[in-house]
Amino acid sequence: MKESKTLHISGAEAVIRCLLAEDANLIYGYPGGAIMPIYDELYKFQDQIQHVLTRHEQGATHAAQGFARTSGKVGVAMATSGPGATNLITGIADAQIDSTPLVCITGQVASHLLGSDAFQETDIIGISTPVTKWNYQITKASEIPEIMAKAFYIARSGRPGPVLIDITKDAQFELCDFSYKKCEGVRSYQPTPPLQLEQVQAAAEVINAAKQPMIVWGQGVILGEAEETFKNFVEKTGIPAVWTILGLSALPTKHPLNMGMVGMHGNYGPNLLTNECDVLIAVGMRFDDRVTGNLSTYAKQAKIVHLEIDPAEINKNVPADFPVLADCKASLEALLPLVKHEEYADWKAKFKVHMDTEIEAVINKDTQPTKEGLTMGEAIVAINKHSGSDAVIVTDVGQHQMVACRYAEFIRSKSNVTSGGLGTMGFALPAALGAKMGAPDRQVVAVIGDGGYQMTIQELGTIFQTKTAVKIVVLNNDYLGMVRQWQELFFDHRYASTEMTNPDFVTIAKGYYIEAQRVSKREDLDAAVAEMMACEGPYFLEVCVEKEDNVFPMIPTGASVSDIRLS
Repeated sequence: MKESKTLHISGAEAVIRCLLAEDANLIYGYPGGAIMPIYDELYKFQDQIQHVLTRHEQGATHAAQGFARTSGKVGVAMATSGPGATNLITGIADAQIDSTPLVCITGQVASHLLGSDAFQETDIIGISTPVTKWNYQITKASEIPEIMAKAFYIARSGRPGPVLIDITKDAQFELCDFSYKKCEGVRSYQPTPPLQLEQVQAAAEVINAAKQPMIVWGQGVILGEAEETFKNFVEKTGIPAVWTILGLSALPTKHPLNMGMVGMHGNYGPNLLTNECDVLIAVGMRFDDRVTGNLSTYAKQAKIVHLEIDPAEINKNVPADFPVLADCKASLEALLPLVKHEEYADWKAKFKVHMDTEIEAVINKDTQPTKEGLTMGEAIVAINKHSGSDAVIVTDVGQHQMVACRYAEFIRSKSNVTSGGLGTMGFALPAALGAKMGAPDRQVVAVIGDGGYQMTIQELGTIFQTKTAVKIVVLNNDYLGMVRQWQELFFDHRYASTEMTNPDFVTIAKGYYIEAQRVSKREDLDAAVAEMMACEGPYFLEVCVEKEDNVFPMIPTGASVSDIRLS
């Protein structure tokens, strides 16, 4: 990589030039005293780099996550020291567990004040260490080019994740000789393990011998840009495939071998048949507890083939009989010529029988109800209809999230943006802003519950100021619905601190000059969704749904996937 021309500039200007060199021309952030020199330089470069002023630093990290998830680039968030930096932590932790590449830049008090409890001094390096892929504190301007290059390399390479760079104020003012060289490797850090062909051969042999195999895929397929290769693998083998919520959209929803979702609120058949398959092929997923249920009973009869890039995930939760440690695209490409096609007609028929059962017991009630009140499922079906199943759906956390994952339809990848591992309420609204900026040519619909919406509702101001055409759908049941469901099922209907007394959401949206309406009747839903999707700017739609509807199927906490309940 050719180095850039040497300049003699301030550390603050060096930060901006590093961002430009990494093609990071969109930043989400909030200014303050300790990062003011960088913001001053940002002002001078505003024709080359866009800064989005969020209304809260947590909103900046979630927006950067949404941008990264739809664009495939590294998201960038920036904040001042102390409370500004600590407000980033929730989004950073969310990005860490969901493998989202972020570079977060924080200002810090001057280096001579470190450790003195100065105004707005916080040990953000110590605080962020458990939830970052890497972090570093810069105290000399001369460190900035190398550390920033390393930050972007680490964030995007291998299994992606968040990196935090803390820069003291004096380092921002200090002059340095600046030239930039992109990082292409770090000693002792091997982001992508080399493919072992003997592992591939062993995996192929067990796959070819299987009578009832099942593929479970996760977000690794999307992060590895392996969607087409994965589709070819599924179609060549003929093996039924199921997904985790972060893997959703890597394979089109209506693909004939896409059998649905696994996990706590996943589909009936995929969960039951996990404990009947003879070979389970895990592709780019980490066997999260919400997927496996009780580990002592999870797929004990099956031989486990695990395609995974991160060695820490191999044998962490589920022992792998046939691990293939490498980038999943490389693994799948190596497997393709070795695997054979089978029809598995009797095996696939079992999925259909269970799906027919689920349609009658659950899905029809969720999407074609006879009860008076609207359901969440009806709203998702309407969004599918008026988006041509081609919108990016951004969900928060709770019942609406599970309903959206179950019923949203997708025809292309990077269409499902949600908080998976951390389960962060408040994620969706700022993440939808970032998702739209990352995919400006696509419709982006945020589907949010009334509880999580109010955690970051202030980001309506950011959406208004940036004129970002996000469609916002709040499914309002006047409850913290998922917690209420657990209280109903497992705590004898003791609804402790879950009923919400909500404000007039439509009036609030209109206060931010965002078009808005509310629907509570079935006959009004279709036209309201059509109007929302046709609107050129941002739009808010409140859908008042049944207050005490539950999400089924459901695997109770600690139970086996075989104990999945339809009611």
